[in-house]
Amino acid sequence: MNFIKASIQRYQLGSLLLLVLLLAVVLPLSLDIFRLNLVGKYLTYAFVAVGLVMVWGYGGVLSLGQGVFFGIGGYAMAMFLKLEASDPVSTKIQTTPGIPDFMDWNQITELPALWLPFKSLPLSLALVVLAPMALAWLISFAMFKRRVGGVYFAIITQAVALICTVLIIGQQGYTGGVNGMTDLKTLLGWDTRTDSAKYILYYVCVGLLVLSILLCRWIQTSKLGTLLLAMRDKEDRVRFSGYDVSNFKVFTFCLAAGLSGIGGAMFALQVGFMSPSFVGIVPSIEMVIFCAVGGRMSLVGAVYGALLVNAGKTLFSESFPDLWLFLMAALFIGVTMAFPMGLAGLWEDTIKPWWASRRQALRDAAAKPPPAAVSAPSPTAAAAPQAEPTLPEGIGRQRA
Repeated sequence: MNFIKASIQRYQLGSLLLLVLLLAVVLPLSLDIFRLNLVGKYLTYAFVAVGLVMVWGYGGVLSLGQGVFFGIGGYAMAMFLKLEASDPVSTKIQTTPGIPDFMDWNQITELPALWLPFKSLPLSLALVVLAPMALAWLISFAMFKRRVGGVYFAIITQAVALICTVLIIGQQGYTGGVNGMTDLKTLLGWDTRTDSAKYILYYVCVGLLVLSILLCRWIQTSKLGTLLLAMRDKEDRVRFSGYDVSNFKVFTFCLAAGLSGIGGAMFALQVGFMSPSFVGIVPSIEMVIFCAVGGRMSLVGAVYGALLVNAGKTLFSESFPDLWLFLMAALFIGVTMAFPMGLAGLWEDTIKPWWASRRQALRDAAAKPPPAAVSAPSPTAAAAPQAEPTLPEGIGRQRA
């Protein structure tokens, strides 16, 4: 019991336990399956926000192209699901049965070699993580070894996001083009569109997200986390101490890419499609907003930021279809101006100190001794006749 309490205090898991209670108990009991599936979709973006906390909050590297890695993970999962949905029986009306429908529309007569690894589910799951990390390694190794950072690195990641979007749309016969990959309905014969399947996928997403947060929290509390903070604040001093700063940046960037790939795969499973609209510059900037609103130094805050911004987007678009973009911009600008460190900064700097002072005041009031009670005169003493006061002898004689 003491070990569990010490672990919770060391890794600051109290807020994570509250998040798990909210996601695993409160929301499933209070929302219908449609809204819960929306929450599951929002949680897939939280993987990207958690990765941004590591690469931006702790590593000091702002990436505006995380949508690329989210999309690669999503496409890796979608390619396996699409091949399963394109069996010869289901595609017998095509010119070439056994290949995805968009390939048949583009007059491709056999499955491309790029698609062959995605016939295997274990290999597809491995590529969900490894493919984004491989691209992230190529980008970060080329940039950080030449000490390219700051705004230049952010612009480069935006350019990569634009290139990937154009590439996916242009290669319609291999990627589905602008329409993406649709009709993703089974996983090894298991129908993912039923209500029970949606509940299972939601809890799988919650479990993977909690494991991702624990992994990142373990890194933060290790020596590597200390070096990341030192590198962010005083990069030259860390370099002069003998550490290769570029390797730390490459590791953190690859870690964030792998987490983003997991989020993309869960998105394809829960939503049932994948398109290039989740790969470009705009979704990548939105993912940075999730992290900024929740707090770029808080893993749990990043999850709340993703939930809040996406819930606001859904609510505003349903209630105010003509104004929801302006309302979203006002939400982001208001939060970042009022709370520069996000919702987590508001909790740590304002609410938590106020609550601590309030509890201390209550403790002081309880420990203060009560005032001494004033004893009332007894009834017998009140009823007893009072003795007549004695007068000096001289005064008595003169009156007599």
